[in-house]
Amino acid sequence: MSISEKAPAPAPDAQHPSPATRIRARKRPGDLAFSGASLGAGIIILIVLAATAFFLIAQSIPAFATDPDDNPMLEGESFWSYAVPLLFGTLWSSLLALFIATPIAIGIALFISHYAPRKLAAVLGYVIDLLAAVPSVVFGLWGALFFSSFLQPFYVTLTNTLGTVPVLDLFFSGPVSASGRTIMTAALVLAVMILPIMTAICREVFLQTPKLHEEASLALGATRWEMIRMSVLPFARGGMVSGAMLGLGRALGETMAVTMVLSGSPIIAFQLLQSGNPQSIAANIALHFPEAYGTGVNTLIATGLILFIVTFAVNAIARWLVNRRAEFSGAN
Repeated sequence: MSISEKAPAPAPDAQHPSPATRIRARKRPGDLAFSGASLGAGIIILIVLAATAFFLIAQSIPAFATDPDDNPMLEGESFWSYAVPLLFGTLWSSLLALFIATPIAIGIALFISHYAPRKLAAVLGYVIDLLAAVPSVVFGLWGALFFSSFLQPFYVTLTNTLGTVPVLDLFFSGPVSASGRTIMTAALVLAVMILPIMTAICREVFLQTPKLHEEASLALGATRWEMIRMSVLPFARGGMVSGAMLGLGRALGETMAVTMVLSGSPIIAFQLLQSGNPQSIAANIALHFPEAYGTGVNTLIATGLILFIVTFAVNAIARWLVNRRAEFSGAN
């Protein structure tokens, strides 16, 4: 046989069938139904999201096109002069809640995953998850009727202590609200509300830390805290950030709790304990929508569009962070 001649290809047998003769597995009716239902559910989500965005955009156009003097909601001022203070109040209260809830959520998650006995960890996990099932109106009633009056003496002490310190007086200067229903109280109530989702995400991420990394740190003589600091926290950094972003998205859209706790107004103010407080977009819509008419309704919907864009951006960033850390999963 010459070099240029090719050896005949081996005949396919039962154990090694050729690609052309391979038999594909027949799809069962249950598989087809499940895949079709999953595809349909995904399409429905996209349709609902697109329909919501289209509705908000279409209903917001009159708010930008109408003369402010003819808009009963704007009262002669421009739309952005009306919307920017509301956006500030939304971001300010949500960021305060995030600043308060993040270290507490991480501490609870670490205690459940690495310190608490198994039975106690199960009970604590159940209690934390149960907080997510409490309606927001219950948190609002608790914050308005009990929590605000309970915190008011502490606010007075805080103002007397920090209200004269440079830089800090920007946030803690007086006079203190007599009712205690301030932006600080609203932020604390929001922190309690976003605590379950942040704790649950951090707990699951901590539990996914590779056991070999933890055991190697302990075998090298590290204490439990050193093991957590060198192995668990670096591994879970992306998960903690994404949990914080999801909690921020939850706080941005909260309506009833902020409405019932806070008697705000469209102003920009950094003071945390005074009676004059900025209002959030969601609470402003809930308060003024029943009496709005004409282009005033379109103005409120336009502020809802701004909140929709901000919330969508926050959740998109959280999803990007989760995907960015996917290659460091504990399953690898």
